[in-house]
Amino acid sequence: MKELVELIARSLVDYPDRVEVKQVDGEQSIIVELKVAPEDMGKVIGKQGRIAKAIRTIVKASAMKENKRVVVEIIE
Repeated sequence: MKELVELIARSLVDYPDRVEVKQVDGEQSIIVELKVAPEDMGKVIGKQGRIAKAIRTIVKASAMKENKRVVVEIIE
């Protein structure tokens, strides 16, 4: 999951070298924290959160294979 979120985020932002992704694994769930440069926050979130929602949808679909629940958090 971490690699997938990192790949998507790096393709969206102006400063791909400042993208940081952390993954915390639990028994039934995975938490993925995405951190980007402050200038790139709008590009990752999108208008009315559409891009952030799309990222979460893609990651959830990928997690279905592993029968896990995924939470993607975009942090500053």
